[in-house]
Amino acid sequence: MNGPVGDQPVGELELVHTFTGAMPTGVSVSHTGRIFVNFPKWGDQVPATVVELRDGREVPFPDEAWNSPAGADDPTAFVSVQSVVVDPTDRLWVLDTGSPMFQPTRPGGPKLVRIDLDTDTVAQAITFPTDVALPSTYLNDVRFDLRRGDAGTAYITDSSSSGPNGIIVVDLASGASWRRLHDHPSTKAEPLSTFRPVVEGRPFLERPADGPPKPVAIGSDGIAISADGARLHYCPLASRRWYSVATDALTDRTRDDVEVAATVVDEGDKGGGSDGLETDDAGRLYLTSYEQNAVLRRNPDGEYETVAHDPRLLWPDTLSVAADGYLYLTANQLHRQPRYQCGQDLRRRPYALFRVQIDAGPVRLR
Repeated sequence: MNGPVGDQPVGELELVHTFTGAMPTGVSVSHTGRIFVNFPKWGDQVPATVVELRDGREVPFPDEAWNSPAGADDPTAFVSVQSVVVDPTDRLWVLDTGSPMFQPTRPGGPKLVRIDLDTDTVAQAITFPTDVALPSTYLNDVRFDLRRGDAGTAYITDSSSSGPNGIIVVDLASGASWRRLHDHPSTKAEPLSTFRPVVEGRPFLERPADGPPKPVAIGSDGIAISADGARLHYCPLASRRWYSVATDALTDRTRDDVEVAATVVDEGDKGGGSDGLETDDAGRLYLTSYEQNAVLRRNPDGEYETVAHDPRLLWPDTLSVAADGYLYLTANQLHRQPRYQCGQDLRRRPYALFRVQIDAGPVRLR
């Protein structure tokens, strides 16, 4: 199949919803088609950090109380949510950073919360000890393998831009958690000497209003589990490379860090900086490309395809493969925030939620 010509769009993006208030990051879709979205507290007014889209409205989910924390250490309410994910049994999990405005975390704030979608009530809340969710930790994204352990296992990326990065493993039955690949090179942002991202024709750097620019230091961010559950894929935000690690090693607490690191594989150059990763049951891996306004896919044979390329994909963030055969994704103009634009907010509302059929004739990259 021939590649795209010039800058013509690829894939038929369908606009699902527009956001005129706070910028969204995560999205997930239940098996029955319910759509959930979250808004981290990065400076926008955030009436609710988790919502369900109902008839075009953004309704606090599961209710107002869970979206009204008493403080950044409230274990009974959402503080600042970065990701929402529906698991294979159609339960919604909410990943709370406990870090509004990237402030240091406090015990009780960072947590993983399970909501029963049959009753729309919280069924489980897992908080993290201080040696797992460090003061510098920023819980970014989460994936679930319910085949491993008595009640399943969760894997979470720590994408901190001010402290150690790594992968957090959670036993869902006991709520026990532990860090893996702690500050391992594969989880770290690359320096400018090897990675110079360009978004909308301009180098993507932190540009404070009162100081010189500096490299973006966000580490392990996107995450996805292989179809057979054997490998966990992940990528730093500030890198064109991605990696995988053996899940047997991550979950075996008798193995030391050296043994776990020995199972890391450099999966190569993925063609652009990525925020979100996703996988499907056919063993295909999806990745956003914020430099190219695109979503790519790597097939089991190693070939890459363009699933979607469109100028409206201004910073494609989170990916979610749904049971309806669509890939859902948010586009939130993250790179136009004041921290990257000399203190100026260059974002233009509305932000968008799109979807694209994942088998609607992607373009193979030669």
